[in-house]
Amino acid sequence: MSSFVPFWFIVIAVLWTGFFVLEGFDFGVGMLHSVVGRDEAGRRAAINSIGPLWDGNEVWLIVAGAAMFAAFPGWYATMFSGMYLALALLLGALIIRGTAFEYRGKRDAARWRGTWDTALTTGSVLAPLLFGIALGDLLHGLPVDAAQNFTGSFWDLFQPYGVFTGVTLVLVCMLHGANFLSLKTTGAEHERSRRAARLVAPVTCAFVIGFIIWTHVTASTAFFLNVIELVAIVAAVAAVAAVYARRDGFAFAASCVTIAACIVSLFVDLYPNVMVSSTSPAYNLTVRNTASPPYSLKAMTIVVIIFLPLVLAYQAWTYYVFRRRVSASEFQPSTAGAPSAAGEPSAAAATGPAATDVPGPRPAAPPEREGRRGIIPRRNRNA
Repeated sequence: MSSFVPFWFIVIAVLWTGFFVLEGFDFGVGMLHSVVGRDEAGRRAAINSIGPLWDGNEVWLIVAGAAMFAAFPGWYATMFSGMYLALALLLGALIIRGTAFEYRGKRDAARWRGTWDTALTTGSVLAPLLFGIALGDLLHGLPVDAAQNFTGSFWDLFQPYGVFTGVTLVLVCMLHGANFLSLKTTGAEHERSRRAARLVAPVTCAFVIGFIIWTHVTASTAFFLNVIELVAIVAAVAAVAAVYARRDGFAFAASCVTIAACIVSLFVDLYPNVMVSSTSPAYNLTVRNTASPPYSLKAMTIVVIIFLPLVLAYQAWTYYVFRRRVSASEFQPSTAGAPSAAGEPSAAAATGPAATDVPGPRPAAPPEREGRRGIIPRRNRNA
């Protein structure tokens, strides 16, 4: 087996891990934006905390899928054909999320915005759920024959371990998003983010522990957990402790490690398989029988060594530029006629429609003033 084959399995595992760490808090913010933001300004603050980042984070998904297609075409073909309907649902959830980000602000109507808020929440829950089901199915096994063809039905995808993996991923993303909002918001939204994190953290920790134990029992014959599995459990417990200690930075770092360790543990326990066959272990798809020719892997390795560091540097710079907190006060509508800091009427009150359309008696005209030549008429006093 070419040395490039395990290297590319590691690259794909890293790409999927990076996607879930970065897009995970995007999913969490999408789930919680209506909880953290009780009014339009609060919801806009929550959404704008990921506004400059979410589309760049989704690029990791595209690169991960392209790497699977190029490095392990047999794996890509069997997985995407067997999970065709589920992946179509996943694509629909991602499209709904992206459309909600772009269209919710196109009309200033409560019903319009409410519809898109519901779509954003629904898409943000469905996407990690379906991703988790797909990854869990790879490890637990699906009906695959000797020709590497999927022989099951759509309902075979929803096996208990896969569904549990999906629910665990949803909860981890929710905690990840709450911790991110705690770092990126101020005022009432900041406190609601912390409160949401405190509510979801213990449940998430329990599901992570159950997921790790179930994964270990499914894929390993050893009694003790491996290092990655232990890291996932320790990080989940640390996230709960940091959330209740109000250490927002540590809580976010712990949820990053938790979600990364969960994804890495799946790939570590999967190797050297890439897709387990529940029909017979002899039909398992492995890195050996699904890989591209060595020359293709070599050419791809040169490309990834050159360009991946540049992409990582650019994305790190993007996070540095947009590192400031977002406040709901930035999105509060301006109030016509509100007094200024000096106690004078605002410009909008003096010149806007509200200054002339208010019903009731008009204010009295200012009195004429006297000059050396007598009374100065009002019409000429500015001459």
